[in-house]
Amino acid sequence: MSRYRRRHRRIAEMNVVPYIDVMLVLLIIFMITSPLLTRSVDVELPTVRQAENVLPEQSQFVIVTLDSAGQLFLNEDKQPLSMKTLLTRVAALIRFNPNSQVLVRGDHRLAYGKVVKIMSLLQEAGVEKVGLLTKPLIDQ
Repeated sequence: MSRYRRRHRRIAEMNVVPYIDVMLVLLIIFMITSPLLTRSVDVELPTVRQAENVLPEQSQFVIVTLDSAGQLFLNEDKQPLSMKTLLTRVAALIRFNPNSQVLVRGDHRLAYGKVVKIMSLLQEAGVEKVGLLTKPLIDQ
């Protein structure tokens, strides 16, 4: 009696199903948490007819937000800053990156004088050019 032995080849394939499961779980986690991380101060920008997207893509922006209560915020911070702290931080950011542009995002319910005062103080702090953010008027 002779036995014939078959040679069994080992399959060298990688089982990727567990990796796909982990990837899908991470995708769901990121989809849920990303909107929570991008919240900012609620400001209603004034609308204008000729609003254009004139923001160059290569420069960095320092955005000073002035909400309806007159509180000051820097970039996406949710913590209000005092005027002195804000000016110190903006001046440091401009010194660190001189190509940065400073934009003021003021609520449309604010008095015009408050926005102009912020712009004036920013220029006194060493910012050469200060711009205003608006949103386009949607014709109905």
